[in-house]
Amino acid sequence: MQASRLLSILMLLQARGRMTAASLAEIAQVSQRTILRDIDQLSAAGVPLWGERGRGGGFQLQAGWSTQLTGMTEDEANALLLAGLPGPATDLGLGAAAASARLKLVASLPGALREQAARVGERLHVDPGDWYRARDRPRFLREVADAVWRGRRLQVRYESWRGASTRELEPLGLVLKAGAWYLVAADVGRAGPKIYRLASVLALGGVASSTFKRPRGFDLARVWQELAAGSESTIRQISVRVRVSPRGMAWLANARIASVVVPAEVVGGRRRRVAWQNVVMHIESIEHGARQLLAFGGEVDVLAPKALRDELRAQAKRLLAVYADEPAPAHSA
Repeated sequence: MQASRLLSILMLLQARGRMTAASLAEIAQVSQRTILRDIDQLSAAGVPLWGERGRGGGFQLQAGWSTQLTGMTEDEANALLLAGLPGPATDLGLGAAAASARLKLVASLPGALREQAARVGERLHVDPGDWYRARDRPRFLREVADAVWRGRRLQVRYESWRGASTRELEPLGLVLKAGAWYLVAADVGRAGPKIYRLASVLALGGVASSTFKRPRGFDLARVWQELAAGSESTIRQISVRVRVSPRGMAWLANARIASVVVPAEVVGGRRRRVAWQNVVMHIESIEHGARQLLAFGGEVDVLAPKALRDELRAQAKRLLAVYADEPAPAHSA
């Protein structure tokens, strides 16, 4: 464990430059005292590093010094080889670079790990898209990606549910979720980063020549999780109680609709609809929820709110009206 931690410290300093003992301790999940002992051991082993006290201080390696030792385990090599997705890399214009980097990585591995890398590619494929949905093809993905890499502001014409507006953004990172590309960016003049779907960018005014300063310690994965959770809780605010048949429960699971099973109601000393389960879920709006639940037909019975039952009844009547008569026969040419 200690040898692995020493190697991790060495790799972190080589990749990131100067780092404080507190930062290293947080990543390694040990105390700062342990990190200081590890630094002493690396120095005693001949690794040219030193530390500086005070604000802006930390530990760093001698300029120009590096090690070719990777120390990767088999699991680490496999995980690294899986990190690059060919589809998204191609979307970003990095397909050839990703393929070249993978070849270089495989070539640098010892013989046994090279064979294992080949097996990984043969046996596991990651497809980030969802079933039966077309992948997003945002017009300005590569231009936005270039602004993210270079840290340059963007001027965009963006369409949200409030309508179209022109915005100046500081792009902080790109996220691919279920086949759709999103940009995490700060809107100049407004507080905090937000999520922007790239398919909703109507026009790109251009990449500004001015750069911006990224927030210190910005963690894209953590910020994305916080923003996504906040977005879901803001959008899906209407709580719905439904009874679901066993068949409907299987459909809910297959559709990956978030729901919570609650104890069934007892009426007159007997449970209603044996084998059916009471479920709580959340929807964006009454109309959207009705469209979503209508797909489950009679396998779902809405208990509350009443407005949702009324909307389902109204949509069902419109559906019956459409199919009340047989369609007129098509005339042959």
